[in-house]
Amino acid sequence: MRAIGVIRKSRREKISREEFEELLRSAGYEVVAIIQQNREEHPRYNIGRGKLEELKELVRQLNPDRVVFANRLTPSQAYNLWKELRVDVIDKWQLVLEIFEKRAHSREAKLQVELASLQYEVPLVKEAIRRIRLGDRAGFKGMGEYQTRQYLKHIRYRMGKIREELEKVRADREVKRKRREEVGFILVALAGYTNAGKSTLLNALAGEKVEARDQMFTTLDTTTRRFKLGGKRVLVTDTVGFIDNLPPFIVEAFHSTLEEIVKADIILLVLDVSEPWIEIKRKFLASVEVLRELKAIDKPMIIALNKTDLTSEEDVNDKREELRKLVEERGLKVSEIVSISAKLSHLEALYRALEETLLTLPKYGAFEITVSEPEKVPQVIALVNSIGEVLDVEYGESTRIEAYIQSGMIKELTKLGVSIKRVLRD
Repeated sequence: MRAIGVIRKSRREKISREEFEELLRSAGYEVVAIIQQNREEHPRYNIGRGKLEELKELVRQLNPDRVVFANRLTPSQAYNLWKELRVDVIDKWQLVLEIFEKRAHSREAKLQVELASLQYEVPLVKEAIRRIRLGDRAGFKGMGEYQTRQYLKHIRYRMGKIREELEKVRADREVKRKRREEVGFILVALAGYTNAGKSTLLNALAGEKVEARDQMFTTLDTTTRRFKLGGKRVLVTDTVGFIDNLPPFIVEAFHSTLEEIVKADIILLVLDVSEPWIEIKRKFLASVEVLRELKAIDKPMIIALNKTDLTSEEDVNDKREELRKLVEERGLKVSEIVSISAKLSHLEALYRALEETLLTLPKYGAFEITVSEPEKVPQVIALVNSIGEVLDVEYGESTRIEAYIQSGMIKELTKLGVSIKRVLRD
């Protein structure tokens, strides 16, 4: 399909042309033209009347299948533009939903995309009903008033059914999550802007072959895998990528997926360090806003500067320093900023940062474990190393092991017939 893109920039709306064009390509459009305007929003057409005339002439000359706005359109603006241009007009979020629909594979992802699409349609259908009353046009998608009202009723019913199904998925995931915690797994969630390399990083950590492409929104399905971290039990979860000004209806629709970030012990925020600093800053702040909206901003966080293989060491160091200043300015709780190349599996700094951060988690504490049966010592030490870290071992008639372990794992240790007490460490 052929598309003309429209970008309106203002003091309140900073839009990346490169990202918008990448979205269009990711949705399968051939971009035949892009027009831009710097001005505040026009209440009727979003763009000014002069730019609208220019757009009308382009539509006449190029005959596109669609005109796509990088800005959010109100239902009234979408209708007014259609009336002037006589061609399909959509905005950035409808474009994102088109990409989501193509990339959704699991039942859960498909339900989430359908819910987001229906939520987006509701105000458009209401606008169609309002226009019918004014005698301005036929109903939504050519339907009359009665059919349009029935369609609105159907949308609301379907949204309710989808929410019920997603709630079941959410409840099932919560049961699995609690079970993982009971057996000592640490949960690490990959988060960050779309196309930062999260899926490639999951593959490198877990030795998997999850689909990873150089395109936006490759991952819509939640993927959780186990990986080794000094013998400890760690699970890493890949989630849907963020984007600037992620609207509430998408956040709500993908709540069961994004909840993996909320429930994680550690958030691993991935950034593409090969991009210009201004883009890194924009995408970092957009990601921070999503984490804040999810109420996950205060969780232990490690920032991974990915794709170091695409730039120089000096450039990476400069950007790390700029990012460190930005983190301090914003008062964010970041454990470490590390440089990695997921593509080349250069992850040594990340492993160290994860091990150090892991032992600072509230669920960890220092304990003294006394083993009275010598034959059980190797088994106890192996278990402790899988759920924490052995700090000191004193062999004798009874073996004393000092270690950092998860407090929730005390029950599993006591099954081995050991005694445990918490100790204070400097």
